[in-house]
Amino acid sequence: MKLLSEDKKNDVLVSMVKLIRANAHTILEANKKDIEAFNKEDQAMYDRLILNEKKIDGMIQAIEEVHVQADPVGKVIESKTLDSGLEIINKTAPFGTIMIIYESRPDVTVEATVLAFKANNKILLKGGKEAINSNKAIVELWHQALAENDLNTGYIQLLTMNREETQEFLKNPSEPLDLIVPRGGERLIKFVKDHAKCAVLVSGRGNNFLYVDTESDWQQVIKVILNAKTHKISACNALDKIVVNKNIADYEAKLKDLNAVLKSNGVSVLVDENAHNVLAENTLIENESVWYEEFLEMKCLVGTVASLEEAINQINTYSGGHSATIMTTNTTTAQQFMEQVDCAAVYHNASTRFTDGGQLGAGAELAISTDKLHHRGPLGLKELVTNKYYVYGDGHVRV
Repeated sequence: MKLLSEDKKNDVLVSMVKLIRANAHTILEANKKDIEAFNKEDQAMYDRLILNEKKIDGMIQAIEEVHVQADPVGKVIESKTLDSGLEIINKTAPFGTIMIIYESRPDVTVEATVLAFKANNKILLKGGKEAINSNKAIVELWHQALAENDLNTGYIQLLTMNREETQEFLKNPSEPLDLIVPRGGERLIKFVKDHAKCAVLVSGRGNNFLYVDTESDWQQVIKVILNAKTHKISACNALDKIVVNKNIADYEAKLKDLNAVLKSNGVSVLVDENAHNVLAENTLIENESVWYEEFLEMKCLVGTVASLEEAINQINTYSGGHSATIMTTNTTTAQQFMEQVDCAAVYHNASTRFTDGGQLGAGAELAISTDKLHHRGPLGLKELVTNKYYVYGDGHVRV
C-alpha cells in the first residue's frame, strides 16, 4: 500500500461515515440473516454478533474519533547528526499488510479497519462464518468509500476462506503478510500461532482476576465485583476469578455474602477446596485447569489465599495476562500488587471493565494486546505503526 496523504485517508473516513448512516438498514438486515442462522446456545458469541442502532452509532463514533486523530505515519521519533556529518532520522512507518482474524463481532469490521487504514496499512479481514452477511455488507461500504476517493478497493479485503483454506493461507500466503492480529479465544490464538509465518500479536483472551485484601471496603468490593462480572459477560475484560484473603475480618460471613450477592444477580459460583469449606452447597472445581479458563458467561470461580504474595503468584500462574484488580485501602499493598502482577492492565479499587481503548483514553482500539512486543494493552492508532531509519550522507563510507 503506497503512502497516502492524511487528507486522502480522512476523506475515505468521511465517506464511510456518510455511507454507514445512509445504509444502516442494509447492515441491520444483513445482520438479521446472521442472527437467524446462529445457534443461540453460545450466549457470549451471540451477544457479540448482534448489531443494533446503538452499535451502528458506535461504529460511526469509532470512525469519527480516528478521523480527528493525527496521522501516525512519518512522525519523527529521534533525529541526530553524528560527528561524521551523517544525519540519522528515525520515523514511524506502516507495517504494510495487517491480517485481522476475529470471531462473531461485525463491528470489528469497522473499528479495526479504520485504525489499520489510517495507519496506512493494507487490511485483510478474516471474520467468522457466523457474521458473513454482516461483514460483507460493511466491507462493500468500505469499497464504496475507497472508490469515491479514487483508491483501489484492494486496500481492504474480506477473506471468506474456511478453516482448511485459512490454515493454508497462513502457511503459504498468496501475498506478503507483515502482522496478524487474532481476536478471539484460546483455540483461535493457538491455531494462528501454530500456522502463521509472520509476526502474531495476541489479543482477546481475558481470564481476569480480582483479589480482596484484608484491608478493604467491603461495600466497594461488592460494587466492583458486580460491575466487572455482570456488566458485559461477552467482553474480554469481564471478571472470571475472585480470590479472597482468608485473614479478612468476618471471613466466613463475607464469603457467604459475596456468594449470595453473585447468585442473586444470576451468576453461577464455583469454588476451590478452601472456599468449599464455607460454601459447601457450591460446586467444587474438579481440577486446577478451571483456573486457566476464560468463562465468557455468568459464571465465576471464588477461591481463597493466605497472603498478598500467594494472590500475586496465583494470578501470575493462571491469568491470561489481560487485567487484574486489587481491592484494598492500603496504598502500599496496592502498589506492591500492581508492580508484581504481570498483566497488561492492573487496577486498584476499580473494575476490570475499564480495559478498553476509549475508557483508558487511548481512543478507538483494534484490540487489547496481551503480548509484550511490540505493545501491550489497547492497540490504538499510534500502536499500528513500526519505525524506519532515514540516513542521509554525502558520499559517506564506513572505515
